[in-house]
Amino acid sequence: QVQLVESGGGSVQAGGSLRLSCAASEYTYRTYCMGWFRQAPGKEREKVATIYAGGGGAAYAGSVKGRFTISQDNAKKTLYLQMNSLKPEDTAMYYCTAAWSRSCDQYWGQGTQVTVSS
Repeated sequence: QVQLVESGGGSVQAGGSLRLSCAASEYTYRTYCMGWFRQAPGKEREKVATIYAGGGGAAYAGSVKGRFTISQDNAKKTLYLQMNSLKPEDTAMYYCTAAWSRSCDQYWGQGTQVTVSS
């Protein structure tokens, strides 16, 4: 069963922090790649961060490198995105994803809104 349920979005001032969570089903959590994408109105979808199974490491978009951290809790089958030093341009709908390939975009959650005010 495919299940990805995001939480943790909200409104924050620039410079603040938020932590997004994504609770996954057993099947989804065992995929090769899990990640976070975002999309703002009128903008293209952006792959924010991904993490790969089997010690494959993590990867980040240049726009968030050094500010965002992706992590997992295997016991809780939960994916996280710690977002620090948030900027207004980080405002978007954030989606948790999973896939059996490096594209990391096979399965999608419903999204959680992040709004950063200046």
